[in-house]
Amino acid sequence: MSEFIVIQVGQCGNQIGSFLLPEILQEYGVKTTTDSPAKPKRNKAELQQFMSSFFNMDPTNTTIETLSDLLKSKAKARFLCIDMEDSVVARFKSGRLRDLFDSKSLITHYPGSGNNWAEGYCSHGPKFKQKILKAIQYNVEKCDHLHGFLVLFSMGGGTGSGLGTFIVKLLADFFPHIDRFVACVYPTGTEDVITGPYNMAFATEQLLESATCVFPVENRALLDIALRHTGRYSARNKTYFSPFRPFEDMNKIIVDMILHLTSGSRFGGKMNIDMNEINTNMVPFPKLNFLASGYSPFRLKNFNSSAHSDQLKNELFLASCSRNNQLIKVDPFDSRYMAMSVTLLGRGNYSINDMRGYIDRLKSKLHFACWSNKAVKVGLCNVAPKGLDFSMFSLCNTSSTSNLFQEVLNQFTKLYQRKAHVHHYTAISGFDFDQFKECQNSISNIIEFYQEIGKRKTL
Repeated sequence: MSEFIVIQVGQCGNQIGSFLLPEILQEYGVKTTTDSPAKPKRNKAELQQFMSSFFNMDPTNTTIETLSDLLKSKAKARFLCIDMEDSVVARFKSGRLRDLFDSKSLITHYPGSGNNWAEGYCSHGPKFKQKILKAIQYNVEKCDHLHGFLVLFSMGGGTGSGLGTFIVKLLADFFPHIDRFVACVYPTGTEDVITGPYNMAFATEQLLESATCVFPVENRALLDIALRHTGRYSARNKTYFSPFRPFEDMNKIIVDMILHLTSGSRFGGKMNIDMNEINTNMVPFPKLNFLASGYSPFRLKNFNSSAHSDQLKNELFLASCSRNNQLIKVDPFDSRYMAMSVTLLGRGNYSINDMRGYIDRLKSKLHFACWSNKAVKVGLCNVAPKGLDFSMFSLCNTSSTSNLFQEVLNQFTKLYQRKAHVHHYTAISGFDFDQFKECQNSISNIIEFYQEIGKRKTL
């Protein structure tokens, strides 16, 4: 069974990880609180054959019902928690799941990276390189079939963007044959990080070079989805209201994306998709490794899928590919852009005939180039998300992703043309002023590459 090592970096990455681990346990049918989780759709013992995907644990024939049962099996989550501030990581040491974390996989420091990519990449990266490598190697050696690294961080701050991309490059240098999958969060541009545009641009440049596949998420897309699906939006006052904070709904959307993304590697299926197949099928050219993701339904409110009619399945298929359900601001069906490759993963009660019909509909709606008009990868995973009978997940490599890079470049240029805040970066040892221009040119080149690819649909 495929195994993953999760590396969560910075405040955002660790917050996402704090939502991810409980959801993984509930998907395996493990009760972690006094409140009973939704019953899994399959036998627990059968589900828990696949728990080694995220856990190092002694083999056991006993069905794991509770967190206590899991700890008796000496299970440790294969999660590395890294931050240059102690506050978020400290919660893992005292929370209800604290015994699942290995102390050798918790790395902190004080103070943080000061919202400065250069501080995280050029200063904290080299300083903690050996300690991070040792923690990674420690987890790698406990794996029998390591499938990939899953790295989580934000692009706007200093530690996530800087140290996060340093770690991705470290993985590329020291573990070149292990895939590096990155789920990263782009801020809306209205946050309190003034230097965010620089951090986003420098981090994006590094991911184009060192990541195997990138699954970007934009906060503005997440917030739109949350507003539509939670029912906690006042049209009159145009405000979001919730008994919780909005980022909790947004983190849940990201976590569900990751669960869908890895489900083909974690569970059995009629036509399953391993994560290494995603890179082979979805990235036709080097550096075009940013993939738009979408799924349906969202579990932000109660959803009744018990009446699994063909009509409802069709609705979920179309919704998973629609612009309203994309985790970045793209529209795969926009006629101005070209789709280079698509993956559809049905979880739960789907048949091969269902998927064949969806492929035909997809090809009639999407605009493929003549050289990629058959580039649709299909998967069927037997295990549906918790509490559902079925769901649909999509990945699309589309030239409309250039809009994300254009937004990053525009924000970067507004600051750089005035040389605003540049001195904070050049003051860091190892950072050279020329990196500003090199980064700007690199992102401009990738935008041109997408534009050129888009023209090929008419060839």
